[in-house]
Amino acid sequence: MWKLAAALLVLAATAGTDDYQREIETWRQARETRLRGDEGWLTVAGLFWLKEGENRFGSDPGGEVVLPAHSAPARAGILRLTKGKVTVEPAAGVPVTLGGKPVGKAELRSDVPGPADVVSLGRTRFFVIERSGKLAIRLRDLDSPARKSFTGLRWFPVRKEYRVVGKFTPHSAPKKLSIPNVLGLVEEMVSPGYVTFQLQGKELRLEPVYETPAEDELFFIFRDKTSAHETYGAGRFFYAEKPRNGEVIIDFNKAYTPPCAFTRFATCPLPPRQNQLPVRIEAGELDYGHH
Repeated sequence: MWKLAAALLVLAATAGTDDYQREIETWRQARETRLRGDEGWLTVAGLFWLKEGENRFGSDPGGEVVLPAHSAPARAGILRLTKGKVTVEPAAGVPVTLGGKPVGKAELRSDVPGPADVVSLGRTRFFVIERSGKLAIRLRDLDSPARKSFTGLRWFPVRKEYRVVGKFTPHSAPKKLSIPNVLGLVEEMVSPGYVTFQLQGKELRLEPVYETPAEDELFFIFRDKTSAHETYGAGRFFYAEKPRNGEVIIDFNKAYTPPCAFTRFATCPLPPRQNQLPVRIEAGELDYGHH
């Protein structure tokens, strides 16, 4: 009888492992699908900081916002920045659309707090982003060379020991962290607390932030001893659900490479000093290579 019970326990454990393997593989497939999609980072092909007043957009390399020649005439219109507000003013006869409808002149919402208004012209899309109080145009080219040459993501093998339950300790009051990004700008991001967990026989600690005003999940920006070797040099990201009963599930098998690995026009945040782990995290996404 005990042999049957033992066999059932083994089967249950194996089934649980198989279910987890499928969960991670499904998550990874979805991650790559998003990356390859029209709104994925492989289509991001430009970042142009706006100056007060007129900013010309079109394929003319002398303009302030330069679009691909395959989608835009030399002079496609004006983006006007006035006291923190951006207005698009297409040139006569240029088929610019906003929300799928032709537009003559319109004020554009930025991605903060979002959603940003997306302007379309041919196979290009652009919208306003705000970083550290500055406004820029982020350009998407649906026919970008990076998208066409993408060869797929690579990962460490799925290892269940890299899914751990951590203890969440809230800050006495929401704490603002100064998070630098790859452009040298600094963003103030709110951290609700920190998470301590056991891994490789050591007690480790990470401090998450809220990435969006909704504050509906924890965003972790971290670096470890695989960074700049097997994984992207600047570090990696992952998300976790908000604490339940004082606990947070940390799953490094879902750690992924920042957008900066795929386009030089991203504004990736960098790990704060307290999130630089003194161990190798051999889980999650491997470095894709350099753009």
